[in-house]
Amino acid sequence: MEVIVSDTKHEAGEKAAARGAALVRQAIRKNGQAAILVATGASQFEMLDALAAADGIDWTVVTGFQLDEYIGLPMTHAGSCRKYLRERFADRLPARLAEFHYVSGDAEPHAECRRLGRLIAQQPIDVAFVGIGENGHLAFNDPPADFDAADAYITVHLDAACRRQQAGEGWFHTLDEVPTRAISMSIRQIMKSRAIICTVPEERKAKAVRATLEGGVTPMVPASILQRHPAAAIFLDRDSAALL
Repeated sequence: MEVIVSDTKHEAGEKAAARGAALVRQAIRKNGQAAILVATGASQFEMLDALAAADGIDWTVVTGFQLDEYIGLPMTHAGSCRKYLRERFADRLPARLAEFHYVSGDAEPHAECRRLGRLIAQQPIDVAFVGIGENGHLAFNDPPADFDAADAYITVHLDAACRRQQAGEGWFHTLDEVPTRAISMSIRQIMKSRAIICTVPEERKAKAVRATLEGGVTPMVPASILQRHPAAAIFLDRDSAALL
């Protein structure tokens, strides 16, 4: 895994977006189209701002996939990952995406997993834009993550650390409001992406970053699986890299 450390989270986000944008343009030149995965969360603000403003991308031939969503949460809720992606990414692009496949958290979960699985099976992912949780999660695959789940999307239970992070970032007023279940892209599906751009700023992520990069590959640190990806790059700022 390539590790790039910047002075600030803004610089880290800009560098991550620039690398990812170059990969999207490359895929379009090669195949006439591209497909991406897009994560949510406060750690992705700067990266998504820069990616949406990137020059030279024909977004009309790009298909997007959402990584995860809370089960039972309507899109109108402030914590909805669908709402986040629509407002902070899809609606900010200079042209409409070819398609964006959102995860419907208020649909029947297992049917929704099957629907998304059929869609992503037809569309190999060129670039995955992801982050790492304070508990080391990748998407909503909290520890201990299932590294062997074969389905592209799965239902998961959110642990206490993950739920505290969501409340701490301000998406929910109280911990009790944070749902306990979610639909998440599986670890195996994320690892099928041709390239992974992982953006992880801020001091609160420093322990997870150290465990991801310096420990062994283990389901107890789900993001540690990125060590095994041949084209993964992690973009840090000084604060998130402080314990390395």
